[in-house]
Amino acid sequence: MTTLDAIEVFWRPGCPFCASLEKAIKKSKIPTTKHNIWENPEAAAYVRSVADGNEVVPTVRIGDTARVNPSIKEIQEILKEKAPHLLP
Repeated sequence: MTTLDAIEVFWRPGCPFCASLEKAIKKSKIPTTKHNIWENPEAAAYVRSVADGNEVVPTVRIGDTARVNPSIKEIQEILKEKAPHLLP
């Protein structure tokens, strides 16, 4: 099993939901890797694959778990189970 170094956040410029989630993640000190879906076709394809063909952001991937527009609490709950070492 691979140890996660960070959660992955798929976002796009100008998205207020992305900005809000990014602020909450930074406040929670959770390490992230960001993917701009407008600059990265593979990232956009991944988002479509988990969002019923739509490019809905923010989308977060934690290992094999994906959530579309999750709350910070939802991210923290997934991390408790899948990657507690990423929680401060």
